[in-house]
Amino acid sequence: MQTLKTFSIHFWLSTAKKKDDLAPIYARITVDGKRAEISLKRSISVTYWDTRSKRANWRVPAGKALNIYLDQVYADLLACHKQLLGESKYVTAQAIKARYLGEDEQHKTLLQLVSYHNKNMVSILKPGTLKNYYTTERYIKRYLTNKLKTNDIFLKQLSYKFIIDFEQFLRNGKSINRSQPLRNNGVMKHLERLKKMMNLALQLEWVEKDPFVRFKLKFTKHQKEFLSQSELEILETGNLFPETLRKTRDVFIFSCYTGLSYIDVKLLCEKHIVRGIDGDYWIFTKREKNDEPVKIPLLDKALDILKKYDHGSGNGEEELLPVFSNQKINKYLKEIANILGIQKKLSFHAARHTFATTVTLSNGVPIETVSKLLGHSKLSTTQIYARVLEQKVSTDMRSLRNKLETEDREHTRLHIK
Repeated sequence: MQTLKTFSIHFWLSTAKKKDDLAPIYARITVDGKRAEISLKRSISVTYWDTRSKRANWRVPAGKALNIYLDQVYADLLACHKQLLGESKYVTAQAIKARYLGEDEQHKTLLQLVSYHNKNMVSILKPGTLKNYYTTERYIKRYLTNKLKTNDIFLKQLSYKFIIDFEQFLRNGKSINRSQPLRNNGVMKHLERLKKMMNLALQLEWVEKDPFVRFKLKFTKHQKEFLSQSELEILETGNLFPETLRKTRDVFIFSCYTGLSYIDVKLLCEKHIVRGIDGDYWIFTKREKNDEPVKIPLLDKALDILKKYDHGSGNGEEELLPVFSNQKINKYLKEIANILGIQKKLSFHAARHTFATTVTLSNGVPIETVSKLLGHSKLSTTQIYARVLEQKVSTDMRSLRNKLETEDREHTRLHIK
């Protein structure tokens, strides 16, 4: 609840800054004895200033126009004071000044929000994720400049129309990365990041309404590639040259039997390989993406690959596998698929899907266990990987058929007796 405060506004000349008899005019706001001053970017001869009325002498040239301007400033400052009271904000001279100059929370701009978000998320978001926000920022700036013909826009000006117009701009405009033109999901990702930043603005009370409230993000669901059991066997046994392709295959197969993502395989060190409670070798690490701890028992095929590249350094920090850059490894995987006749567009992430689908779920490993192995914080995330294979359906239904037939025979036998 606001307590009664003393409040006054008056205009004065800064004679200390006088130049050629012209002194700049300032507005002084006083609340409970504390002041804030605003330069009005106007000057007047000291001779023509009335110190009693705090206005220009109306008889002098331009005096009337100057006084009309000062009256308007006075009215605007009163309005700012009234607004702050109406919003139950803490009223100070500086708060009134900030509201008048458009520097308070009610006048935050879109790019100020983007800058605040990216600056404060440096220690929270992973570099790859933050890099995506920087790309979204570049698209926003391009939209403001090319479409709206402005350098920035106030947050309170953002509307549903702004969102759908920005969506169309992303769909129809040129991609920042020419090698990867924006498709539907790329557009949705940029809008999703903007939506998250607007949620931050709501929490900071920089805006009163969310322009996304009636906008629904519509992602296109794509069937993720993974290797079937027969394709995995072809990959494991096929002849490959040169050495770069063989190394790429080994790293990919290692991921197929551990479920580790590209970056987690790349960062895997000797210190992450430990003896588990069962006496076997396990991987104890944290996912780079979300810091979620993962503990994975090493299957024989994954362990064999580690032994193949064991250099015995013993310092615990050296990376265990020869992992090329993500771009190169995906290029080599496409070459490998072509050589071995695997009719799928492979990327490294397909190994993680293969682990979830072909190696674990299709062999009866419960989805809850698979979720732990993949380092997911939510089971719903794992369900994306939970493909029901025809072979698994056939096996399960055959088991059911046999069970029902056994029960029928037993029922018939008891009935005959």
